[in-house]
Amino acid sequence: MTKGLPIPTAVNNDNNAIELLRVWAANGKQHIVIEPSAWDDPAAWGIMLADLAKHISQALCRNDEQQARIVLARIKEGLLVELENPTE
Repeated sequence: MTKGLPIPTAVNNDNNAIELLRVWAANGKQHIVIEPSAWDDPAAWGIMLADLAKHISQALCRNDEQQARIVLARIKEGLLVELENPTE
């Protein structure tokens, strides 16, 4: 049995909606499926990753903006370390 997340309601109302990314944690590893043709400019993926990091920090901190900034900085730190020295 898998534990998937719900599909946002707005997606069901948009015939042009596409899933960009699916990430699963299984067997101690990440498993990722990407729709690489979503955008022509790779910088759009960077914008999406920045937005995702902000959403994660806000979700973890539930309306505590000061703590969310601290968590976002930690996410950024982890991202930069991983980009420079990948664990795999």
